[in-house]
Amino acid sequence: MPPDREANRFSARAARYAKVGAGVGGVAARLATQRLLGREGTGSSDAAALAAALGGLKGPIMKVAQLLATVPDLVPPEYASELQKLQSEAPPMGAAFVTRRMRSELGPDWRARFGSFDLKPAAAASLGQVHRASAPDGAPLACKLQYPDMQSAVEADLRQLDLVFAVHRRLTSVIDTREIAKEIGARVREELDYEREAKHARLYAGVLGKTPEVRVPGVHGDLSTKRLLTLDWLEGTKILGFKTAPVEIRNRLAVAMFKAWWHPVAQIGVIHGDPHLGNYTVFSEGGEAAGINLLDYGCIRIFPPRFLAGVVDLYLGLLHGERDRIVHAYETWGFKRLDAELIDILNIWARFIYGPLLEDRVRTIADGVKPGEYGRREAFRVHQALREKGPVTVPREFVFMDRAAIGLGAVFLHLDAELNFHRMFRAEIEHFDRDALAARQSAALAEAGLPASAP
Repeated sequence: MPPDREANRFSARAARYAKVGAGVGGVAARLATQRLLGREGTGSSDAAALAAALGGLKGPIMKVAQLLATVPDLVPPEYASELQKLQSEAPPMGAAFVTRRMRSELGPDWRARFGSFDLKPAAAASLGQVHRASAPDGAPLACKLQYPDMQSAVEADLRQLDLVFAVHRRLTSVIDTREIAKEIGARVREELDYEREAKHARLYAGVLGKTPEVRVPGVHGDLSTKRLLTLDWLEGTKILGFKTAPVEIRNRLAVAMFKAWWHPVAQIGVIHGDPHLGNYTVFSEGGEAAGINLLDYGCIRIFPPRFLAGVVDLYLGLLHGERDRIVHAYETWGFKRLDAELIDILNIWARFIYGPLLEDRVRTIADGVKPGEYGRREAFRVHQALREKGPVTVPREFVFMDRAAIGLGAVFLHLDAELNFHRMFRAEIEHFDRDALAARQSAALAEAGLPASAP
C-alpha cells in the first residue's frame, strides 16, 4: 500500500479514537464528578450526549454500547435508556467503495461470478453492509461485506470500553466488570471473522434442520472470504409488523423464536447471542405467517457442557426448592465466595430470568408487568443488596447467556405471546445429560469446522 494511503488510514484511526474518547471519556469524567459531589441521578443530559457521540460512528462501539445497556444495572438507568435507542444502522458506503471491496475479496472478475449484484446496500449495520445479489442460476443471495479497517476500529473501541469499566470499578464496588470486559471483547473480535460466521451458520443449519418453524440460510463458500459472507437470501417481513396480529399468529411466532433459541442450547450448548430484532424476519406459507428466518450468525456463544449443566441445575433447584442444587449451579458457573446472603441475592435475578419457565400455566412473559418496567424492580433490588455485599465478579459465560435471555424476553414482550413457557422448556431439557450433550456438541462442531469447546 502506498505510504500516503497508509498515513491517511492511520490518521482516520487516530481521529476515530479521539472522537470516541472524547464522547466516552468526557461523559465518564462528568459522571465521576457528580458521584464525588454526591449528585447522583443527574446524568440524563450526559447520557443523551454519550448516545449522540456514539450514534454517529460506524463500527463496534455501537454494538458495545448496546451490550452495556443489556447488562442489568451495569450503567445508570438513564444511560441504559439512551444506549438502547442506538440502532445498528449506519450510513451506507457508496458504489465505488463496494466495487473496490468486492474486487479485493473475489478478484477482478468478481461480477462474472454472480447473475446480478446490487451495488446499493439493502441494509447497513455496525460492522458491514448487506447487498442483494443472485447466483448465475438466479437463486437470490445476501452478500455481507465488511467495512474497511474494522480490526483497528474494534481495538480502538475496546480500549474505550476498558476506560468505561475502569471508571465503573472506581465508582462502585457492586459488580467487578473485568470478566465482562473480557467476554465482550472476545465476542466482538469474533464477529470480524466472516469465515467463522459461515461455520456458525452451518452449525445452526445442522441443529435446526428438523425444526420447520425456523429457517437458516445456506452458505456459499465459493463466494465468501474472511470479510465477505454470501448466504441464501431468505424472504421475510419484520417481526414487529406482527405486534397487532391475531394471538394465534403471535403465539406461533413466539414458539418459533423459543425453538430457535432454546433448541440449540439444549442440544449442542450454543446460543444466538445477538437479540437485535433486525436479526429475525417472518416467513409465510399459504399467505400466513409460518415461522422465523434466523439471519445473523456473528455473535454465537459456544458454552462448555459444564455451564449448560449449571443452567439445568439452577432451573431444577429453583423449581423444586433444592438449595444445594442451586449452590452447585452457581459454583459450576464460577461464582466465588458464595454464602447464604449472596446466594439469596443471586436468586432474585435468577427467579426473574427463569420466572416464566417455572410456572406450569399459560401466561405472557411479563405477566402483567409493563414492558418498560420489566426487570427493573429486580435489578434495583439486586443492586441495592450488592451495594452492601459486593463486589461480585460475574463469570464470563454468564454475560451473554443473561443478555440473550433478556433479548429473547423482549421479543416475547413485543409479540405479547400467551404460552406455557414451562412446558416448552421442559420438553427441551427432558432428557438432558451432560455427557450426551458433550458428545453431540463435539460432533456438531467438528462437522461445522469449529474448534472444540472447553469440557
